[in-house]
Amino acid sequence: MPFAGGVAHHRRVTIRTTPAGKPSPVRRQIGATVAARLEANPAVRKAKVDAAQMYQHPDFLDARQCAAMIRLIDANKRPSTLLTPSADPNFRTSESCDMDRWSPDVQPIDESIAALLGIDPAQGETMQGQRYAPGQQFRAHHDYFHENEGYWAKMVESGGQRTWTAMIFLNDVEEGGATWFPLAGIRVRPKRGLLLAWNNMNPDGSPNTNTLHEGMPVGAGVKYIITKWFREGFWLRD
Repeated sequence: MPFAGGVAHHRRVTIRTTPAGKPSPVRRQIGATVAARLEANPAVRKAKVDAAQMYQHPDFLDARQCAAMIRLIDANKRPSTLLTPSADPNFRTSESCDMDRWSPDVQPIDESIAALLGIDPAQGETMQGQRYAPGQQFRAHHDYFHENEGYWAKMVESGGQRTWTAMIFLNDVEEGGATWFPLAGIRVRPKRGLLLAWNNMNPDGSPNTNTLHEGMPVGAGVKYIITKWFREGFWLRD
């Protein structure tokens, strides 16, 4: 299953691997700790789904912050890529931008996402911006790594499995562009400033196949989002 991959520097760490689909005590603890923190936050709403741990924080970013992120994406966009190639040339047709986590516009947002979830910022990959013009999309995929794939050894060296994803919509979209979880049964429409967070693992720490999601085609307007992925171990280089 193809999926997006962050690109930036990282340091080697030791991760105890588990077979694909097996429970993990480390990931189970991360999932439980983050979920408890989010549920204790009065600004956060738990999504009405049973198939995945999913939460929304309206107005997490203000209009000024969203505009700054949009400018960065427009100035630094490149064709989006996949870690695992797909035979479908239209699988992921958006444009992406790898954010400089230490820049004055990015760092406060980057660190505020980690603080919201209660995860060490060093476990977070480089925040990525995405731009979807009319007709562009990202077909159904998982954010977690498939541990039986050839790339898994490299992922172990750079922090191991992805646990939580945090996505922020930077603008309202005239038509289309929803993030759709077909197995979990929820569709989230773009809304400026809205943060959507979900655990890519089951409560026992095994990968949750129900987190399959799709960036639906934009019908009119341009969709902008930023995405932050977190690992089970340390991703950031010292």
